Amino acid sequence: MSELTLLILRLAFLAVLWLFVFAVVYALRSDLFGQRVRRQGADLTSPFAGAAIAVAAPSAAAPSIAEVPTEAVSVPRATGAAVAKRLVITSGPKEGLEIELPSEQLAIGRSSESGLVIRDDYTSTHHARLLLWKDGWVVQDLDSTNGTFLDGTRVTLPTLVPLNTPVTIGTTTFELRR
Repeated sequence: MSELTLLILRLAFLAVLWLFVFAVVYALRSDLFGQRVRRQGADLTSPFAGAAIAVAAPSAAAPSIAEVPTEAVSVPRATGAAVAKRLVITSGPKEGLEIELPSEQLAIGRSSESGLVIRDDYTSTHHARLLLWKDGWVVQDLDSTNGTFLDGTRVTLPTLVPLNTPVTIGTTTFELRR
């Protein structure tokens, strides 16, 4: 082989090696810090930013955005006695743990900044959040890789969580209770 051919092969190998290193660093950065979540809509102060709220029915799947016009959605106001006050983990590594729900929202994910930290391979850094909305708790998936499930149905829209209904994130299942 000529000297020029060897030089080109060496440079090509070096370029492929650096591309591999950059791909590994990007994957680690995304896993550790998460990806930026873009908010849609004009009202950025709203926790839902223009999204429709779906009312969960135990036997029905959550409707898509196209099926639910925002102005037609009504979430029944819960009475003071029916509002969940605590979160109980029913299965997973932290089974039996009870958390007093905060006054407004609870972040859930692998991040140490989350109110409920779930450390497993199926939970994203910023996976989901629970929000108090009209005297009821709503679960919102934050574009997680493996999804958030309410009573076995994947949550695509912010969805009202009824009392004693299982919510699954990764390998952990929890319920909201009084």
